[in-house]
This record gives sequence, C-alpha cells and structure tokens, in this order.
Amino acid sequence: MSVRLILVGPPGAGKGTQADLLCESLGIPPISTGAIFRSHASSGDELGKMAESFTSRGELVPDSVTNKMVAARLAQPDAAGGFLLDGYPRNLPQVAALDAILEDAGTHVDAVLSLIADDDEVVQRLLGRAASEGRVDDTEDVIRHRIELYHGQTEPLLAVYRERGILVEVPGMGTIEEVAANVQSELKAFLSK
Repeated sequence: MSVRLILVGPPGAGKGTQADLLCESLGIPPISTGAIFRSHASSGDELGKMAESFTSRGELVPDSVTNKMVAARLAQPDAAGGFLLDGYPRNLPQVAALDAILEDAGTHVDAVLSLIADDDEVVQRLLGRAASEGRVDDTEDVIRHRIELYHGQTEPLLAVYRERGILVEVPGMGTIEEVAANVQSELKAFLSK
C-alpha cells in the first residue's frame, strides 16, 4: 500500500515499536529521526556529533540539521512508495518544511497517527528501558524535560493536522499487541473514508 504517514506521541509512548509493526504490515519504510541521529552519532560524522551534543543534554536537534537529514532520507528510493515518519515533524516550522519537501516531490501526508499516553507512565517506561538498555540519555530529569518539550513544541502541530482533517488519535498505553490492534483499526477506518 502506498501511504505516507506521520506517527506522533510523547517520548516513551512506543512510537518506534508501533512504527516497525505498522510498516511491516503496510510494506513501507519507517523513518525515525532518532535512528537517523544515532546512525550519524555512531559513525562519528559532523552531523552526528552535532546531534549528540544536543540529545545528550535532553535538548532537541536544531531544525536546520533535522530538516536536511529528513529531506535526504525521503529522497531515497525506498520512500518513493510511501513511508512512516517517527519523530518528525515535532514543531510548526518543521510542519512547513515537510510540506515544502513533499510538495516538491508532488505528494502529501495521508494521515497523522497520534499516540496518547500518560506522562507519569511514560517516565516509568523510559526509566525501565534506560536500565535494561544502558541508555545514558534517559535519566528522570532528562525524560521529564523531553516530555515538557513535547507538550510545548509538538502538541501545537496536532491542531494543524486536525484542521486538515488527517489527525487520527489512538490510545498509546496497553500491551504492544493492544496498541498495534488499535493503530491498525483506526488507520484502516480513516483511510477507507
């Protein structure tokens, strides 16, 4: 299926897991800014060092860097038949940048899936993940700061997509299977309208 999706939700809402499951079922690539940043960081290139200098403090990577990385990734052949963006756009200027990128490619976003999650539950989820995966960027203070940034910068873009009539809100708490079933069901219902 050729579909262009955005997946939005607070840190720890399970976006990465749900993106992988949904992309597998739809046959489209997941495009995660987090994975792009980590790939650059592990390669030690200049963009990676720049991105890591922000993420290690719980800060967001500047839009100018992020927009370039995403535009380059969307231009790759595997994204031509559809994709799922995870972690982008995260603010209103990035919505405008994505609109321009897609307009240049002669396409548009079909749906924006928003995972709804409780802040305290995602903090506990991320602390557990940090302990099991040894993720140094996931301390409680950093996690709460990232959640505050999400509420302040990312939530306003939901209003834009709601106004465009492409926002699909899905409960993001529960087992992986329960959330995946909700995502599939809500998306199918939306796309069949």
